[in-house]
Amino acid sequence: MTKQELALQYFPDATSETAVRHLTRWIARCYPLAQALAGTGYQSRNRTFTWKQVTLIRQYLGEPATAS
Repeated sequence: MTKQELALQYFPDATSETAVRHLTRWIARCYPLAQALAGTGYQSRNRTFTWKQVTLIRQYLGEPATAS
């Protein structure tokens, strides 16, 4: 899943750039999530998430309101 797709699920009323910025900030501010993602090889400049990374994000941040 692209970072943009996931970010827009969490921030559906934002532009794609703003949504990505917000999601990246949320990840950085949630230290346990950032550590868990780092363990999967995630780096903030990545443009896509693996299924494991998406699962971790949803585990720590909750399901987005617009999740399909």
